[in-house]
Amino acid sequence: MTIDEIFCCYIKNMPFKFEITHRSSESNARLGKIDTPHGRIETPAFIPVGTQATVKSLTPEELCGLGVQIILGNTYHLYLRPGHDVIGKLGGLHRFMHWDRPILTDSGGYQVFSLARLRKISDEGVTFQSHLDGSSHLLTPEKTIEIQEALGSDIMMCLDECTPYPATRAESRSSLELSIDWARRCKESRSAEGSALFGIVQGSMFEDLRARGVEALTNIGFDGYALGGLSVGAPKELMLSLAAFTLPLLPDSLPKYVMGVGYPEDLVELVSLGADMFDCVIPTRNARNGQLFVRTGTLNICNARYQDDNAPVEEGCPCYTCRHYSRAYLRHLFMAKELLACRLNTIHNVHYFMALMSNMREAVRLGRFELFKKEFYSQRAC
Repeated sequence: MTIDEIFCCYIKNMPFKFEITHRSSESNARLGKIDTPHGRIETPAFIPVGTQATVKSLTPEELCGLGVQIILGNTYHLYLRPGHDVIGKLGGLHRFMHWDRPILTDSGGYQVFSLARLRKISDEGVTFQSHLDGSSHLLTPEKTIEIQEALGSDIMMCLDECTPYPATRAESRSSLELSIDWARRCKESRSAEGSALFGIVQGSMFEDLRARGVEALTNIGFDGYALGGLSVGAPKELMLSLAAFTLPLLPDSLPKYVMGVGYPEDLVELVSLGADMFDCVIPTRNARNGQLFVRTGTLNICNARYQDDNAPVEEGCPCYTCRHYSRAYLRHLFMAKELLACRLNTIHNVHYFMALMSNMREAVRLGRFELFKKEFYSQRAC
């Protein structure tokens, strides 16, 4: 057994723990590590979304090869299909999907938000109709914890009401108070040892409501804190302004997670503000739609200019796609609607996001984050 293998065995089955190892002297960017029952996560970290117990088109081995440390499982979807009871009987989500690294599960709150015409919210929870067969279900804070514990999540999320944008102050306050009450009930119903539970700060676009959310959730006490409702249609400037206001209010010694974000520029800005964790469907969804991320911005592979272009997606990129395939071939696959197009595009985009996070971690470690940020934007101006 190698030293690395011994180390991996040692950090697995560890209780949840977060430690900050480096801080930027020029910004709020920070480098840390999270120990979980299924291994260590170096932060800042980006979490690819595995909605149906899979990151679309990629195998777990490919994800590991791309440097993915943690994935996100979707509580709502896995509850409906195949069912958390089925997954629990089969040994939990890690065994079910052949993934032995950390898993974060969301609470289902965002999915309920996105199905506004199929749900009704009350103090008890959310009654909704399945988008699969129309059957009726009640999702309560207690139920979301039951589901996530059956899945065997390393990091569980509290049920919250994702406040839409725009929303009035009265609507936002009411939604916030409901989310706070649900967070309290989630913590009271928690029973799993080792797994972490994060609270989610809502409050829409009102700074005082965000501050109220932070105060209430920190009084309840969680293992980490997330900012929710920042990626539901608000202008980017407002999203960043709210993050800049709220992140410093969160406990400095615990992970700070911005949910549903985002594009590369968003990640760079939010890391600079002190965020540690992110998740988003952008790298995988955009890959399936033919958009590839490169140092200078994005490349739309369906563009006719790439029809006979023998260059890789990006010169110097070491990912499997760029080492073996040309833009012309990728365009051909995409235009022909071949499944391989989704796989190759996704490999490149996930690699891009993992490399971006790795480069930011290294920049914080070396005390050169602001120089990294300047170089990042200078390349995109080309």
